[in-house]
Amino acid sequence: MNAPTNLTLEAHKAEMNHVLQRQKAAHLQDGPWTAEQRIARLDRCIDLLVGHQDEIARAVSADFGSRSPEATALTDIAGSIGPLKFAKDNLAKWMKPQKRKTTPAILGLFGAKASVQYQPKGVVGVISPWNFPVNLTFAPLAGILAAGNRAMIKPSEFTPATSDLMKTMFAKAFSEDEIAVFVGGAEVGQAFSGLAFDHLVFTGATSVARHVMRAAAENLVPVTLELGGKSPVILSRGVDMATAAARIMNGKTLNAGQICLAPDYVFTPADQLDNFVAEAKTAVSRYFPTLKDNPDYTAVVAQRHFDRITGYVEDARAKGATIVEINPANEDLSQQPHRKIAPTLILNPTDDMAVMQEEIFGPLLPVKTYQKVEEAVDYINAHDRPLALYWFGTDEAEKDRVLERTTSGGVTVNDVIFHVAQEELPFGGVGPAGMGAYHGHDGFLEFSHRKAVFQQLKKDIAPMLGLRPPYGEGIRKYLAGQIKR
Repeated sequence: MNAPTNLTLEAHKAEMNHVLQRQKAAHLQDGPWTAEQRIARLDRCIDLLVGHQDEIARAVSADFGSRSPEATALTDIAGSIGPLKFAKDNLAKWMKPQKRKTTPAILGLFGAKASVQYQPKGVVGVISPWNFPVNLTFAPLAGILAAGNRAMIKPSEFTPATSDLMKTMFAKAFSEDEIAVFVGGAEVGQAFSGLAFDHLVFTGATSVARHVMRAAAENLVPVTLELGGKSPVILSRGVDMATAAARIMNGKTLNAGQICLAPDYVFTPADQLDNFVAEAKTAVSRYFPTLKDNPDYTAVVAQRHFDRITGYVEDARAKGATIVEINPANEDLSQQPHRKIAPTLILNPTDDMAVMQEEIFGPLLPVKTYQKVEEAVDYINAHDRPLALYWFGTDEAEKDRVLERTTSGGVTVNDVIFHVAQEELPFGGVGPAGMGAYHGHDGFLEFSHRKAVFQQLKKDIAPMLGLRPPYGEGIRKYLAGQIKR
């Protein structure tokens, strides 16, 4: 049995708590997993992804209405196997205690030792989202399992076929004491976030994260929040506009912009606006000669999101923005079996437009202009700190100024999104874009307890140094040496 589905909410709560207590008990009974045991569990995850790749592609496409198997293979399957393999290759090294210097240093000379030991936290809860439902379940597991933890997972109700498939997959390869999956609606997710985990990872909307963090606070559960926000792009003067526009539009149309790291708005020099628009059109036409029946172009996941995104366009149009719909074959997208929205540029948007107030999570791209790059920096700094920032150009001094004067979760220079694929770099947000970071070694650290260990000298030298009462000249000399500039 792995997390039964046909339960009332109260029964769900009881079952989830029962599994949590079982996992905690198993963690204590078995003790920390060896490197070999951790590698074996990571291998099981890899085998699940390899062995179910066709089923995963079908389930994700069914949930979205239309998403290509290649896109799913790239982002959800290969994008998950990479972190799992990286953790496998490195976890033995990560697990080794780290030596530290003693204070005062003389203790070390006499044989005292200081170190940091890395312990598994225990049971980690994972609330994964719908946009990359497999990747954003398995990628955190790379760090969670590498650190020696067990996991309980609540996947999104917006991708029910994929969530049900993952529940079945994990039940084949893991006992409920190792990894358990719970499916259900928002009320199940709310109950899940209130469990007394040893750590909780949530990936999703900032608005929902506030509720998750509030629920976790009841049990003082530490949280990693991977959220989103409005990630800006700055195009520098002298940029290679054709290359920049192609890369930006590739990032914007991947998964139809339903990515937390998707470029959310662009700043271009005012005299380059027409050039950017022309190159964006060229790039999209090359990627997607048609949209309506093109399996490479992803649909919007649900009707409520479709209505929200199209509502942004109509609001911007009504408030004076110029709307540029990039529809290479001029298809009638009002007549389609799915929910596809053409890539759409919104030129010269104003802050009273909804599209500039909320994360878009769709194939819309507002484009603002500037005379001096400082205007773009000031605008970014006047708003919530974004999950990502993207700068394109060749002026190294300007690049350095922009990176120094802005704060974002991460940065990609001369492309978009790619920093998330670097396993050696931490991935995380700041402020409303999130807290904590994982991937690679940073994921191992995030899901480990870093225990400080000091091993004192066998010989007690404190009396010889006069460091215990009754105090006398010895401690006064010691203190005189310490209390100075």
